[in-house]
Amino acid sequence: MLSKEPLNESWHSRLEEHLRKGRYSPYTTRCRIAAASRFVGYLNKRHVALEAVEPLDIDHYLREELRLYRQRHRRAPGSMDHWQHRQTAGIYMLLRLVRKQWPLSVVGTPSEQFHRQVREEYAEWMTDIRGLALETRSRRCTEAQQFLSWLAERGDQQNLLNITIRDVDSYLMVRAALRRRTSVKLYSTNLQSFLLFLYISGRMILDLSSVVIGPRLYAFESIPSALRSDEVSKALETTRKDRSQKGLRDYAILILLSSYGLRAGEVTALRLSDVDWQRDVLRIQHLKNGGPSELPLLSTVGNAILDYLQKGRPKTDAREIFIRHRAPYRPYPNGSSLYRLVRNRITAAGIEPQGRLGSHAFRHARAVSMLRAAVPIKEIGDLLGHRSSHATGAYLKLATEDLRVVALEIPAEMVEP
Repeated sequence: MLSKEPLNESWHSRLEEHLRKGRYSPYTTRCRIAAASRFVGYLNKRHVALEAVEPLDIDHYLREELRLYRQRHRRAPGSMDHWQHRQTAGIYMLLRLVRKQWPLSVVGTPSEQFHRQVREEYAEWMTDIRGLALETRSRRCTEAQQFLSWLAERGDQQNLLNITIRDVDSYLMVRAALRRRTSVKLYSTNLQSFLLFLYISGRMILDLSSVVIGPRLYAFESIPSALRSDEVSKALETTRKDRSQKGLRDYAILILLSSYGLRAGEVTALRLSDVDWQRDVLRIQHLKNGGPSELPLLSTVGNAILDYLQKGRPKTDAREIFIRHRAPYRPYPNGSSLYRLVRNRITAAGIEPQGRLGSHAFRHARAVSMLRAAVPIKEIGDLLGHRSSHATGAYLKLATEDLRVVALEIPAEMVEP
C-alpha cells in the first residue's frame, strides 16, 4: 500500500484536476496522487525541487522503495514491471505537469545523434520525394534503424562511407534467419530503399541498393487470410450482443471493417466530421493512395456508429470517432492498435480461422464477397483504396470455392485404376 505524504498544494490540486479531466477511476486517482506525494516527500528530504528532477533521482527513489518493499514483505514484488508502473505512473504524470515534457529528450552519444538525424532525413525523403504512405515510411525507418544498430561502431558518419557488399550480405543473413520468404522479401525491399537514400544523400560512396537481392515471389504465390462469410456474421452477432460501452465501440469498428473492407488505420483515423448525416455519406481518407473517397453510409453502419456515439463514447475533446475505453481517453494512434481488439472479438465468437486474426481478415472477406457477386475488379479496387488493379488481383486467390464450380470432371477412362 502506498502511504500518502504531503504534496505541494499547488501541484496536488493540478494533478487532481488533471486526473479528474481524464476521467480516471477513483482508485487510480488515489494511487497516482499517493505515488506522487511519496516521491515529493523523498525529494523534500533531499532538498531537490520538482523543477530540477533528473532521471537519476527517480532511479535512486525506486531503489529505495524496492529496499523498503523487500524489508516489509520479505520478498521481491511478484512482477517488477507492474510494481514499477505503480510507482512511476503518478510521478511521470506530475513531472509532465511541472516540466511540460517527461521523460526528458535524450541527447545520446554522437553515434545515436547521427542515427537519429539520418532517420529523420530519410523519413522526409520518403515523404517529399517518394510520396510513400505513413505505414510504409514507419516500416522502412524501423529497418534503417535495425541496419544502423547492427553496424554498431561502423555505422557512424565516417565509417558508413565504406560499407561493402559483404556487410550488406552479412546483415541480411542475420535478419533473414528462420524467416518466411515473404518476410525476407520485405526486409530486402526496405533495405534497398535505405541504401539508395544513403547513396543519394552522399553518406555512401557506392550505390549498394542494386546488389540487394531478395527471394523472388511469384504472382499470387500466397493466399491472404480471410474469414468465411458465416464467420464474419458470427463475429458481428457475438459482438453486437455486448451492450457495454466497449462492446458498442467494438461492434461499430467491426461492422465498418466488414462492410467496406477498410484498413484498420482508415478506421482509427475517422473523425466526427467524416460522417455526413445529412447526405448519408461516409468520407474515407485512404492510407495507401492518399486520396479521399465518399461511400454511402449504410443504415447498419450508421446505426452502429450512432449507438456508440450516444451510449458508449467517453466525453473527450478528441475529434476522432473511436476512443479507448479506459483513461486517459484518447484516440487510437494507428491501425495496429486494433489488432488485439479484433483478435479478441474473433476468439470470443469461437472462430478459429486458418490465417491471421487481424483486421485484414475482414478486409479480405469483403473482397471475396464482392468477387463472388461478380463486382468488377476496378470497382473493388476503388472501394478498397488500391492504387492499381494488380493489388486488387491478389484477392482472386481467395475465391477458390468459385474455381470448383467451373472445374472440369476428369473422364473415367483417364483415371488410373
